[in-house]
Amino acid sequence: MNQVINALTIDVEEHFQVHAFETVIDRSSWERQPSRVVTNTRRLLHLLAEYEVRATFFVLGWVAERYPALVREILTAGHELATHGYWHELVYRQSPKEFAADLRHSLDTLALAGGVSSVAGYRAPGFSITNQSLWALPILRDHGIRYDSSIFPLVAHDRYGIRGAARFAHRVEGNLWEFPVSTITLARQNWPVAGGGYFRLFPLSITRRAIRRLNAQGQPAVVYLHPWEIDPQQPRVSNAPLVSRFRHYVNIARTEGRLRALLGEFEFGPISEVFVSHLETV
Repeated sequence: MNQVINALTIDVEEHFQVHAFETVIDRSSWERQPSRVVTNTRRLLHLLAEYEVRATFFVLGWVAERYPALVREILTAGHELATHGYWHELVYRQSPKEFAADLRHSLDTLALAGGVSSVAGYRAPGFSITNQSLWALPILRDHGIRYDSSIFPLVAHDRYGIRGAARFAHRVEGNLWEFPVSTITLARQNWPVAGGGYFRLFPLSITRRAIRRLNAQGQPAVVYLHPWEIDPQQPRVSNAPLVSRFRHYVNIARTEGRLRALLGEFEFGPISEVFVSHLETV
């Protein structure tokens, strides 16, 4: 039986741009913060090259505008380029007009930085396409986006999640596809298992079993992480709320080792290839 190829996705943003720290690091101070995104992303690129794995990089427009060479490095290494928006603003905090402008800005910036005519994918900052921001989907479609990976099929979270949302690939708006990050169902609840803080919080054995379970069902896992999650030496934001600091720093020194373990055990590829049969459907 052929091994299922899972989707590996990287949300490229600075460590200080996370929503956990937005109450203490204002956007107006971003330019003054110590940048680590280039170094950390290059570490990931080298790691993926070591395992001969390609991934989808959802690059923040703000980052692409300041470090266009990094965008070209991602493309030269054979990875898929996608957009994470420009300002890392939660979708439901924006009006449709503001969201469209932010999306357009990000697409124009990626096109200029990478010399590409278009990108196929979008992931909202903070998975912030929720019931109150589903209006964003037709805007994505109208801007040429072919797939979204922003809807988290969870019952409850303080920032994201849609109760009852489909857990696997499905159409959401015309020819726009949704490829949700992975969850498993236990006790009639969906549980996040394959990325970000969950990957750092839960034992590696849980992530492994979850991916095996999904693959046994014939489903690819959609795994995500950020470059700052392999950077335990990043500056500590000591004045952020305790919960925010826990979310950001928990087990951060273990991320790279855990990622290596997954890369050595499972097959991975970029979203556009893992779900190529869906995207080719007219």
